Amino acid sequence: MFEDIRTALTELRDYVAWAPDWLVSASMLVLAALLAVIAHSIVIRLSLRLLRERHPHMRAFLAGTKTMTRLALMIVALFIVLPAAPLEDDVEGVIAKVLLVIAIALMGWAVITMVDMSADFYLMRFQSDLTDNLLARKHLTQVRVLARAVNTVLIIATVGAALMTFDAVRHYGVSLFASAGVAGIIAGLAARPLLSNLLAGVQIAMTQPIRIDDSVLIENEFGRIEEITSTYVVIRLWDLRRMIVPLAYFIEKPFQNWTRESASLIGSVTLHVDYTAPVERIRAKATEIVKASPLWDGQLVKLQVVEAREATIELRVIVSARSSGDAFDLRCDLREKLVDFLQSELPSALPRMRRDIVSSPPTVP
Repeated sequence: MFEDIRTALTELRDYVAWAPDWLVSASMLVLAALLAVIAHSIVIRLSLRLLRERHPHMRAFLAGTKTMTRLALMIVALFIVLPAAPLEDDVEGVIAKVLLVIAIALMGWAVITMVDMSADFYLMRFQSDLTDNLLARKHLTQVRVLARAVNTVLIIATVGAALMTFDAVRHYGVSLFASAGVAGIIAGLAARPLLSNLLAGVQIAMTQPIRIDDSVLIENEFGRIEEITSTYVVIRLWDLRRMIVPLAYFIEKPFQNWTRESASLIGSVTLHVDYTAPVERIRAKATEIVKASPLWDGQLVKLQVVEAREATIELRVIVSARSSGDAFDLRCDLREKLVDFLQSELPSALPRMRRDIVSSPPTVP
């Protein structure tokens, strides 16, 4: 089929022998690209019309790969037309080399797109907008981190394959694959910060010490895991700042994960009151406040005397909530209402400083 097309193009060349070679060649290449774009547009429109609403995943796939398939068809058309174009061997070789590099990049892009779309289709099975979304966050973290790791490897492989098409820099491309052996490459790349973080990302995806949307305390800063890339983690802090932490940090150093097993959290409120404070009455009031709050998850509320100091006793109220944000808001609300309760109804329970007045004997003049 391709030979017939090239033969027809050669015969067509005889009819325009009067035109310069460069004009004929440029016209042939541009016409081939335009015909490829038109054919692609017709096929895509017909395919989308036939699918209609019956196959939403296939429609999404065609729409997401439209640019890539259009470029692929253009490259195929140019490869077919190029041998029939009246070009010098050097010029034809350069154009063929450029088209080959573009084709290699296109294949890498296609594989990366397939990986990303497969990950998105897989994650559609899980709902991440639930309050207790531990399962969804688990799969989201695994799929996203592994997909980014695979994409990084694919980019390196694509760049290496492209370099191997040039004789002058062939040794760079070869070194990315087998210059020192597979084991030597893995060891050498892992020693670099970029690849060590990449390997740490794969380990995090498998063992999952952190997940997307986890609440963590790191470097005395509290925040949520907002994004996990192939080399670093973005943590959204409570005041909307972003902390950027290398992936290797979560493998090598300790940190606190407040939502490792569940999104529910236990928060505490501490009060210092006088020794004469009625603990049972304060306990009843704290229980009443918590049970009336929509932020409480109905699991735990308890008040205990945890310390007795020289001038005051220390009360601690522990409460549970569905998330770290609810726990923080519930603690603030409980603390505010307990202080108001002590001020208005039990002012004598507030901390007081006591002094002993000792009478001294009168001095003799």
